[in-house]
Amino acid sequence: MNSALKWMPLVAVIALVTAGCAREGYYHDRNIDYAEAREGTPLTLPETRNPARYRDAMPVPEANREFHPGEEGFEAPSPQALGGGRSVEREFVERRSVGRDSWLIVAADPGTVWPQLESFANTRGLGVTSTDSASGVIETRQARLSLRQGLRAGDSEIRCDQGGTPVVECLDALEQYFSARSASASTSSLAAQRLAGEERVSLEQQGDEWVVAIPLDIDRTWAELSYQLEQEFTVEERRELLESDPQAHDFLISYMTLTERNRNPLQVVFSADVRQMSQQIRLVLESTGPEQTVLRAVNASERDFTSGDQRELLERVAGLLR
Repeated sequence: MNSALKWMPLVAVIALVTAGCAREGYYHDRNIDYAEAREGTPLTLPETRNPARYRDAMPVPEANREFHPGEEGFEAPSPQALGGGRSVEREFVERRSVGRDSWLIVAADPGTVWPQLESFANTRGLGVTSTDSASGVIETRQARLSLRQGLRAGDSEIRCDQGGTPVVECLDALEQYFSARSASASTSSLAAQRLAGEERVSLEQQGDEWVVAIPLDIDRTWAELSYQLEQEFTVEERRELLESDPQAHDFLISYMTLTERNRNPLQVVFSADVRQMSQQIRLVLESTGPEQTVLRAVNASERDFTSGDQRELLERVAGLLR
């Protein structure tokens, strides 16, 4: 057999995977399109138009992070998915628990929730003794109702307790009460709007490491993150929640990293791993103050876990908390 023919299969494979070669690498890198983009002249509509008939047909989502130059050049920031990017439709009212503590998360800002909370206390005959909209507290003879900004933007956190101990019957009644209300309630309290803070979750670089800074105590952060991971990290061989530990305040996940997803066809052909594989990573929460928590992503496998992988994963997880 002609020895030259032995190399024909390999030549055919290389020819196939390089067929899409373009000006940058094996494939055209569309990130450069962002750098070369130019702003066009805004479209001007007649002054006589009816504004109610016009809206954005294709709204552009905001970028969910600031620009950071990649190790190999420009990297376009990822946009925040329209509608929150949720694969699971969330309820208007949801329960959160950690240990013996329990509270409610309402999908509305505190300014909207406060009037409804006042109405609940007054109509249920709880015997209101004092009300403070600035601090979000209603004292009654039965229990103490409190309202504050939730971890995610547009969410509110409601508690009902006696001496710091949650009153389950009260939380049950509150859950039924708010579930019967629409998320589109328009009444809003200006006094309670100050309870809503600014951006609560931020991605920060500390040396070569990326972390997520969260201005919330570690138990509340763990409860919210646990719930979101259970809802979102359910895709086999892509992202899965494997373990959660409320005492250690950490999670073990299986995740396909950015590096693995970006392997080009030649790297796959000449690699011992002929298919894309996920790896185990531990998400660790650390308390850095009374209302300060830091989230870290720590490699729990023998596979490489680059700074870019860490940043991309933490951006995804931070998106669940915004």
